[in-house]
Amino acid sequence: MKYEEIPHVTLERLALYHRTLQQLEERGFDIISSQQLSGFLNIKPEKLRRDLSYCGSFGTRRVGYPVSELKRQLGKFLGLHYHRRIGIVGAGHLGMALAIDKTFLELGFSVAALFDKNEKLIGSEIGNVKIYDFAKLESTAKRKMIEIGVIAVPKDSAQEAADALVSAGILGIWNFAPVKLFTPKNVPVLDADLSFGLRILNYYITQAE
Repeated sequence: MKYEEIPHVTLERLALYHRTLQQLEERGFDIISSQQLSGFLNIKPEKLRRDLSYCGSFGTRRVGYPVSELKRQLGKFLGLHYHRRIGIVGAGHLGMALAIDKTFLELGFSVAALFDKNEKLIGSEIGNVKIYDFAKLESTAKRKMIEIGVIAVPKDSAQEAADALVSAGILGIWNFAPVKLFTPKNVPVLDADLSFGLRILNYYITQAE
């Protein structure tokens, strides 16, 4: 199944299910029903079961889902068995924080390099991640077999970063800049624009007031 055939909102929920199952596994849950899982996430059980149907058949009627196995199958469906290498463009506060975030390792990813234009930073390390010259991104990314690019630069520099990543053969981009990026159709971009979250949160606060 091509990723275009699955609605983006469904993929977001599948990722949410996987994260929740990981937390439940850590808390000692062995079996969970669709009613319980959907209740934790405040969605309807029918929607949860419909979402999971994209990934195959799971669980036993009146028994529930084995937490570890469902997490494993969802992880496989989401491609988490591929241990991809990440390159982060931008060695500012956000880029540095992402470089040492243990979440990447927990999901099987590894940050292979940081890229920046600041000559004072080039050659230094954050944790075990070295900062490389942005001008050499293409050759460095290919040499280090980086597949995912993360953009953590101001919006005025984001498209330049995206173009460099595409030229380096990156398979996908996670964009933290508050700007629309233009890439070839075969290079998906996932936006993590913090301003969207603030807009939506502010709406809820305003409505509550």
